[in-house]
Amino acid sequence: MRIHWHRRDLRVADNRGLAGDNIEAGEGPVLPAFVFDPAVLAHAGPPRVAALLEAVSELRDAYRERGSDLVVARGDPQTVLPTLADEFGAERVTWNRDYTRLGRKRDAAVREALDDAGVERAAVHDAVLHEPGTIRTNDGDPYQVFTYFWKKWRDREKSPAVDAPAPAALADVEDDTPVPTLADLSVDEPAASLPTVTSTAARERLADFCAEDIYRYEDRRDYPADGCTSRLSQHLAYGTIGIREVYEATEEAYARSDSDAERESVREFQSQLAWREFYTQVLWFNPSVVTENFKTYENPIEWRSDPEGLQAWKDGETGYPIVDAGMRQLEAEAYMHNRVRMIVASFLTKDLLIDWRKGYDWFRKRLVDHDTANDNGGWQWAASTGTDAQPYFRIFNPMTQGDRYDPDAEYIREYVPELDGVPADAIHSWHELDPGTREMHAPDYPAPIVDHAERREAALAMFEAARGED
Repeated sequence: MRIHWHRRDLRVADNRGLAGDNIEAGEGPVLPAFVFDPAVLAHAGPPRVAALLEAVSELRDAYRERGSDLVVARGDPQTVLPTLADEFGAERVTWNRDYTRLGRKRDAAVREALDDAGVERAAVHDAVLHEPGTIRTNDGDPYQVFTYFWKKWRDREKSPAVDAPAPAALADVEDDTPVPTLADLSVDEPAASLPTVTSTAARERLADFCAEDIYRYEDRRDYPADGCTSRLSQHLAYGTIGIREVYEATEEAYARSDSDAERESVREFQSQLAWREFYTQVLWFNPSVVTENFKTYENPIEWRSDPEGLQAWKDGETGYPIVDAGMRQLEAEAYMHNRVRMIVASFLTKDLLIDWRKGYDWFRKRLVDHDTANDNGGWQWAASTGTDAQPYFRIFNPMTQGDRYDPDAEYIREYVPELDGVPADAIHSWHELDPGTREMHAPDYPAPIVDHAERREAALAMFEAARGED
C-alpha cells in the first residue's frame, strides 16, 4: 500500500503524485490522507482556512464516491505520517512538492521521520508545468528576466494531464474522523464573502472563461469592472484543479479561435501562467525573498514608519478612490483584481513609503488565493526590490490609474458607496477638489491623506539614497 499525502493538490484528477506519475508501480492500492498541520495553519488567515476546509470536504466526497475515503488527521506530519504508515501497513508515502521555505523545511523533517521508520517516500513536481531549474539561461543560470523565461516556457513541450486513479486503485477504507470546523481549529469565521473553492467550481469556471472571456483577455484584463479575468487563482493556490488541465483547456481555446487577435489574447493569458512559474522558480532558488529584498541596494531603503497611514490603507480610507476600492474589495471578498493589486501596492510603497513586507503580510492574512511565490513576486515588483521589477523611478499615479482603468468609476462606486452618485470626473479628480466641493459631493469620504506629487519626489529621493546617489 502507498499513502498519498495531499497538501496543495486537493483533487483526484490531473494529480501526478496521486497517480503515481514517475513512481515505481506495483505497490498496491493508494490510501489518500490529509493532515491538518498547526505550523502551516498558523500562517493562514480565516479566509484561507475556510477555503481549505471546503476543498478538503469535497475531496473526501470524491473519494467516497469511488468507494474509498480520505483519511483525515491533525498534528505534526513528521509524527502523523509514520503512524499512519504503520497502522495501514503502507510501504511508501508520496506527495507533491512544495516550493516555499516553510514547506521545504517541513518536508525535510517528514523525509527524515519516514526514513527512521523504514518507510519509502517519493516527492513529485505537480504544481507547475516546468519544474524549477528546467528553464535556464544559456549559461545555465536561473532566469531573472521574465521575457526570456517566457520565450522558452512557451516553446517547451508540456506534459499532458493525468487521469484520476480508477476506483480499484484506491484503498478500501472508511474513516469516520470528521473534517474539523473553524472552531475546532480555533480560527475565526472570515468576515469576507468567499468564492467556492472546490474542483467542481474550478472546472466550471475554467470552462466558462475559455468559452468567452479568454478571447478578450488581452484587451480587458486590466479593467476591474469588466470581470474579464479567469478567477482561477484560488483554485491553483489550493490545487483544486491541475495546471496541466488548465493549460490544455487554453490550448483548446486557441484552436477554436477565429482571429489573430483572439489567438494573441489566449497567449496573453498563458503568459500569466508563465509568470506564476517564473516567480515559483525565483522562490525555489531564493527562499529568503519572503522576508528579504531580492534586489541589493548600496544602502538600506529607509522605509517610513507610519502606523496611521498603514491603517488608513488597510481600511480603504486613503482618499484615493481606486486604492480604497481595492482595499475594500479585499475585505469584502478576500480577493482583489490584479491591476488594482498593483495600484494599492505601489501606493503603499511609493506614496506612503511603507515597507512592502507590511503589505505582503496583510495580503497573506486577507487573501483567499494567497500564493507565496506569486504574492511575494508581485509585492517586490511594485516596490522595485524584486527580480525584473518595476524601475524605482516609474511610480503609479493612483488617480491616473483610476481614470484609465475604471473610467466610469463603476468599480470604485461598487466598493466605495460614499461615492455613489458622484460624477466620474469628480471621483478621478478628487485630489484636486477644494474641501467645499468634496463636502458637497461626498461628505463621508475622506480627503487624500498624502499629496501624490510630493510623495513621488520623496520616493525618488528615498531610492536614490539607497542607490548611493545622494
